[in-house]
Amino acid sequence: MKARSATKDFPVVCVGGSAGGLDAYIRLLQNLPPDLGVAIVIVNHIRTVATMLPEILPNYTTMPVELITDYLVIEPNHVFIIPENRDLHVCDSKFRLEPISKPRGWPDVITVFLRSLTDNWDGKLIAVIVSGYDGDGAAALCGIKEAGGITIAQKLDTASQPDMPESAIDTGCIDFVLAPEGIATEIARIARSI
Repeated sequence: MKARSATKDFPVVCVGGSAGGLDAYIRLLQNLPPDLGVAIVIVNHIRTVATMLPEILPNYTTMPVELITDYLVIEPNHVFIIPENRDLHVCDSKFRLEPISKPRGWPDVITVFLRSLTDNWDGKLIAVIVSGYDGDGAAALCGIKEAGGITIAQKLDTASQPDMPESAIDTGCIDFVLAPEGIATEIARIARSI
């Protein structure tokens, strides 16, 4: 039986990326209204060095941008950033950080987080896969769709490293293939239709 929260029912948008992801995050946030009532969670592959995204991304959105800490409450109209070398989970409407489960090879932190959302979040789920190496996130996309969520991949010719969006598209479980600006428009459309 799934443990679900009854109090938090706003959409969570997971934006998963890696190499080249910064450009996509910036273009997405620049075009995303800050008052949509969605929580944006950026799950970027970083292993050993601290992420600079909490310092960079506030230049492109008026939403608060926070580095995720254990037990941080998930709130709408915020941008949350995964810290380095951690797996990210959701439990009782809060983020939970765990030691990274795959310390060698390509990380699977996006897949881990998407599966946790599928199991533990009441609200609408939107999974976005942008530029990056390998295929993290792809294994969880069909589960997002089965849970009633929406899946989006970055248009390959707009990604500096198309491996991750291409792997996502290859699952057959992607609803939309869009440039980052189009992803922002689609997220806004979905949020306003809920």
